[in-house]
Amino acid sequence: MMLVNNNIDKNKVTNYKSKIWRNSMEKLMEYLPFLVPILLVELILMVTALIHVLKHKNYRFGNRILWVILVVAVQIIGPILYFTVGRGEE
Repeated sequence: MMLVNNNIDKNKVTNYKSKIWRNSMEKLMEYLPFLVPILLVELILMVTALIHVLKHKNYRFGNRILWVILVVAVQIIGPILYFTVGRGEE
């Protein structure tokens, strides 16, 4: 008898987890049209800033290692900071 109750409880937990998963996926799909462009802009900014950091040697503040870490780790803010504050004279 205990075994039957245990299986029923496991099924309830599995169904509950499945319902939560479905709801979260539906919400993600709802926001996907807004997230994809933001992620693309973030990726393009990061790659552009990273290429610029690696090609140039002069920076207004900091050094190459600092800017590479900021551009990669701080996502959208890092590249914007680099282009507004860190980029030196060419």
